Amino acid sequence: MNNKKGFSGQDFGSMLDKYSYSVHPGDIVAGTIFHKEPYGFLVDVGVNIAGYLPSEELSLIINNQNAKCNFINDTREFFILAYKVEVNQLILSIKRLEYIRAWKRIKQLQQEDVVLQLNIVNINKGGFITNLEGLQSFIPNSHISIQERKKTFINSTIQCQLLIADEQTNQLILSNKRALLSIFANQFQIGDIVSGEITQIKTYGIFIKIYNIPALLHISEISDNYIKNIHDVFQIGKQIKVKIIHIDMKQGRLSVSRKNFDFI
Repeated sequence: MNNKKGFSGQDFGSMLDKYSYSVHPGDIVAGTIFHKEPYGFLVDVGVNIAGYLPSEELSLIINNQNAKCNFINDTREFFILAYKVEVNQLILSIKRLEYIRAWKRIKQLQQEDVVLQLNIVNINKGGFITNLEGLQSFIPNSHISIQERKKTFINSTIQCQLLIADEQTNQLILSNKRALLSIFANQFQIGDIVSGEITQIKTYGIFIKIYNIPALLHISEISDNYIKNIHDVFQIGKQIKVKIIHIDMKQGRLSVSRKNFDFI
């Protein structure tokens, strides 16, 4: 490596002009990590000035200090965050480059609307926390098909599809219910008669599980006759037959009915 001492911002500009280099914040450059500093790494990017990679810009997937030591002598691409004239350094980032490329892949996944198999890394009151392309993503309870014994799902995989992918707010929301409905879509058609298990009884209707997909039997679709107390007619865990009247592929839900059909 060339000696970096005494190399001024003016020298840097002259060198860029002489060798037709044109590097700016936002550019992507190739380089080799060659020295570990207390709070980062020095990187040879092929010009007479070292690049500096702060530890916090290492990677989206680096979670422990020991892993950081393995970067010495690595040759890879870096994103230029800034040029600091006062210390004659290019400030580099791996994390930012991974972030840009992750969102590019996520947008492609969203366009293709594929079913994903993701690992559940944590669980909170609101739902499951997962990772998609190195970015934290979330499956809310309202989009999880099975609610029982949720804590046992940590470190297991779950099928899901993208529901919201907003790069501006860094928001990734996924749906397990939507993925299941997509998988079993060829088994459902409007007007089909199917069997399902009653999972919840509310004042406004009944929730039924069909192939682990939630279906709502609204009270207005139960019967042509007035029902005073829905709990007197149905029981949780009971299997009943219903007719599919609406398929919501976006939210992963079915609407069903028992009207105008002989379910004996």
